[in-house]
Amino acid sequence: MESLVNFSAMGELWRRFWGAVAFYTILPVPPGAAVRQVAVWAPLIGLWLGSLLFLADGFLTPMPLLPRSGLVVTLGLVLTGGFHLDGVIDAADGWAVPDPERRLAVMRDSHTGAYGVMAGCLVIVLKIIALGSLPTARFWLLTGAMGWGRWGQVAAICLYPYLRPEGKGKIHHQEPLPWQWLPGLLLLLAWGGLWWKMTGQIAAPLALTGWGLGLALGVGGGCTGAWGGIRGTPTGRWWNGWKPCVGAP
Repeated sequence: MESLVNFSAMGELWRRFWGAVAFYTILPVPPGAAVRQVAVWAPLIGLWLGSLLFLADGFLTPMPLLPRSGLVVTLGLVLTGGFHLDGVIDAADGWAVPDPERRLAVMRDSHTGAYGVMAGCLVIVLKIIALGSLPTARFWLLTGAMGWGRWGQVAAICLYPYLRPEGKGKIHHQEPLPWQWLPGLLLLLAWGGLWWKMTGQIAAPLALTGWGLGLALGVGGGCTGAWGGIRGTPTGRWWNGWKPCVGAP
């Protein structure tokens, strides 16, 4: 009987993993995926996506570095369905509004404003520059950027109130897991092998999310998506500085 219970629990865990894949990517998933408590899986899915991008980067090796980096960044946007870039655009439009009462209304608006377009373009360009500036150790850059960006989202979900009960991010707050930030943090620290050198990687998501909280009095799907899109951009230069620590060439 106990083995049956354990088998059922593992099956549910597996279904939730595939539910997270369906939520965060456009990749096909097996039937029966359960889109519940998906945020806890986000850093792992980030590492997985980063690994896929690295494989694609390897196939494109004959190309010059800059266009190759542009194609890899584009593939990342395709695999996620532009999910987090959309959050960047919505958040930029909202943060540009001085009136706190109108901010959320602007972020909910399906129309894209000038600030959103500029922010989206800047993020894409900076991602390409960051990746293109690193001819080696690209595996660590891609997995680190994708993983830490999604961990920042999980931290925001755990620490700050949700503002839009009708938004896509409401799924994260229907069955909250107060500890869900911890597994991803431990995974990412172990992944990079940098247990004590990651202060900036941990503090930066919390600081930026706290700034967004001050602007909007909480977080919505756009805010957490924005962090996922923005966080991967400076990580490129961070890995460039620390690559000797992870044994990269």
